[in-house]
Amino acid sequence: MKITGCETLHCGAGWRNFSFLKIFTDDGLTGIAEYNESYGSKGLTGVIEALMATIAGRNPCNHEAISQQLYAMTRQAPGGINQQAMAAIENAMMDIKGKALGVPVYDLLGGAVRERMQLYWSHCGSYLMNPKAAEAIGQPQLRNLDDVVALGARVRDSGYKGLKTNIFLFDEEPGIYMPGFGRGPGGPALHLEKSMIDKCRAQLEALREGAGPDMGIHLDINFNCKTEGYLQMTRALDDLGLTWFEIDLYDPAALRHIRNSVQTPIASCESLFRLREFRPFFEHHSMDVAIIDLPWNGIFHSMKIAAMAEAYEINVAPHNFYGHLSSIMSAHMCAAVPNFRVMEIDVDDVPWKDDIVTYVPEIEDGHLLLPKGPGWGTELNEEVIRAHPPI
Repeated sequence: MKITGCETLHCGAGWRNFSFLKIFTDDGLTGIAEYNESYGSKGLTGVIEALMATIAGRNPCNHEAISQQLYAMTRQAPGGINQQAMAAIENAMMDIKGKALGVPVYDLLGGAVRERMQLYWSHCGSYLMNPKAAEAIGQPQLRNLDDVVALGARVRDSGYKGLKTNIFLFDEEPGIYMPGFGRGPGGPALHLEKSMIDKCRAQLEALREGAGPDMGIHLDINFNCKTEGYLQMTRALDDLGLTWFEIDLYDPAALRHIRNSVQTPIASCESLFRLREFRPFFEHHSMDVAIIDLPWNGIFHSMKIAAMAEAYEINVAPHNFYGHLSSIMSAHMCAAVPNFRVMEIDVDDVPWKDDIVTYVPEIEDGHLLLPKGPGWGTELNEEVIRAHPPI
């Protein structure tokens, strides 16, 4: 079997795009993968296509040899868009290999350890702060804390046992606190005002009121502080009994200092690439839960990261705020790793999301059921993708 070419596809998803890679082979098998160009990765499609041109004629079942070759070719600029492109290629090759052997991808990773993966409702309310996104989703925009209480009740009634939220701003116009991503005031120094902590506490208490005492609530602080601000925020909210504070930091010692300063668990690492970037965070025991982005790292390499985490007695969770194909890909990893913690999934999304793939993730009582079928167990509906051109 030989790789003969590829195609990239993009589907408009209201306020973002879903992007897909499709690899062709000479015996008719194709492999698919989801990747993300909408957030911080402009130009990723071009890098994927350039790297694909270098592996034409190779056997996709020899995915590790190809991945190592691509890494060697790009090692002078490691990580970033190069790594995201290699991950997309690896993920699509794993789909081909599973189809060629007639087995699910998780069987290529050692087999399923579990058949049900506990989920948490990610970006709970975050998209609904944006009027354009709320309209595309078909849910009312959040405008006050009463709306947040109602949202918490909706999550509880849906059967989910956990939710994750960002920091909301109910000022003149609703918004999200995101200075770490260059959105809104606060950057680049990222000083944290006490008023922001007070607003965040009120938001979390409103979610708790609606969702009930048993809901696991995760707070994603992202890149929005420096170490000083993270310490202020986490110490002030440490009494709320959250499931975790999620923090993005590139300094493992600083993150360990924050972890030592609070009782609430710390989750991190979703923005890291490959074993070499994860290693110092494991060596410092910087976090309680290591978050691995599978579309960024590739499923085979993500399994290596998860294995290293296991050696440090650390559980892992996928970074998964993309479309259904990404959720299915992440489910294969979550099924195979022994040190699985919980799986992220976006619930509020555009109504045509279910139509993009031929198999939609099955969710039962807040758990994702193990996908069946060879490869990922799903295909792309290209007519639906073409019916929603990228924005």
